[in-house]
Amino acid sequence: MERLSGLDATFLYLETPTHHMHVAATMVIDPVTMPGGYSFDKIKDFMGARVHLVPPFTRRVMEVPFRIHHPIWVEDPDFDLDYHVRRIAAPSPGGRRELGEIAGQVASTQLDRSRPLWELWVVEGLKQGRVGIVTKVHHSAIDGASGAELMVHLFDLEPGMADPPPPEREPERIPTGIELLGHAAVSRARRNLGFLPLIGSTLQSVGRVAQGRRAPEHHVGAKPLSAPRTPWNAALGPHRQVGLARVSLADVKAVKDRFAVTVNDVVLGLVGGTLRRYLESHGGLPDESLLAVCPVSVRSADDTSGGNRVSAMFTSLATDIDDPGARLAAIHEVTQGAKEEHDAVGPGMLQSWAEFAGPNLSNLAARLYSSLDLADSHRPIHNVIISNVPGPDFPLYYAGAELVAAYPMGPVMEGAGLNVTVMSYQGNIDIGFMVDEDLVPDVWAMADAVEPALEELLAAVPAQVAAGQDEDEDATIEMTMRAMPARLR
Repeated sequence: MERLSGLDATFLYLETPTHHMHVAATMVIDPVTMPGGYSFDKIKDFMGARVHLVPPFTRRVMEVPFRIHHPIWVEDPDFDLDYHVRRIAAPSPGGRRELGEIAGQVASTQLDRSRPLWELWVVEGLKQGRVGIVTKVHHSAIDGASGAELMVHLFDLEPGMADPPPPEREPERIPTGIELLGHAAVSRARRNLGFLPLIGSTLQSVGRVAQGRRAPEHHVGAKPLSAPRTPWNAALGPHRQVGLARVSLADVKAVKDRFAVTVNDVVLGLVGGTLRRYLESHGGLPDESLLAVCPVSVRSADDTSGGNRVSAMFTSLATDIDDPGARLAAIHEVTQGAKEEHDAVGPGMLQSWAEFAGPNLSNLAARLYSSLDLADSHRPIHNVIISNVPGPDFPLYYAGAELVAAYPMGPVMEGAGLNVTVMSYQGNIDIGFMVDEDLVPDVWAMADAVEPALEELLAAVPAQVAAGQDEDEDATIEMTMRAMPARLR
């Protein structure tokens, strides 16, 4: 029995019939390397052999009576692998758009809270004999960093690696209501001891940010509630669409070198250019810059636990600037300020305050906000969520099949029906667009704008930049290898 952290539980409280709080991924695998050839049963058997290695996959949420404290995780005594691993056929011709259509359908339904909060859909019938894997896991169980940790258990460095027999499952005894209430009372009393110190540290953090904003030598981040309205900044509906795009990591690094910025800055510039093109083609580009919120992992290097260890920073996408080079420079300036302000606030502030979120009040507030369409009545908090997840630069294998592409997809938020999540893998950057179908009915027009936006940035890169690229490439690969868990090195 393990209690959810306040931040993990908040993702449960925020969920409504239109605001789904699961993260997802769409993968493409090539079964040519699968020993003995592909079959759905091999995928299911593979998951059955490894599911015990991923705690969120075998435990379910249990509410405390009267919701006097955050829920707890318990091992599901009725765990049924057949419920979680499913199969579906892709419509002809089985390309990336058809795979995205299935991913959107999977993302449009909530997870059943009476079971472990995940599903895996095997998509057969893709082009070139390939197979799709669409997964969704509730955000209360994982964040981007802990989601990447799943690679340690679900992927191999070589095809055909044998699994030892899984251990016998020992279902956890389900606690009684009295036990839950007693444990909750003790936990709340212990938590409340930290309330006054948290107020003091928060006031100090606010003071540091305010002081930094007054100092002319400091960079300044973007402000929440200063975003212009776009077509997707409105109350959510229940349906989702998914768009997928891929660009070369080497091209992104060439832009990074030319402008002396970070890869993350280029990703923000790429998304900004993409959204600028999309809005221009729809006659709705605001005069003010779009505002993005970027999740930031605050997980320590030795923290291998699940759940969420995240904070967030707000940054401009400089979409009000025509010149792509000047736009990227402006993004770099603001992200520096956002990082400084994030550090001034402290990486654990969001998690600390989330511990005091009241289950009943938080869920009631989320449902009222959603049902009354209050997102339509005020200026958007932000326009888009953009997440950047680093991945390996070497091939991985799933159930013996080579992983060809991995498109991550994060949840949209009430009032901001667009999430863009990117992941680097094998010399490419895979980009997943998750949108509210009613607010962005043509997500593929957005995904198709990615390559022109990158070409626009590359046009400013002189040919001589490539001369120093090899050394930087080697250093980047070395850093990636150090960051990967030991099993994948």
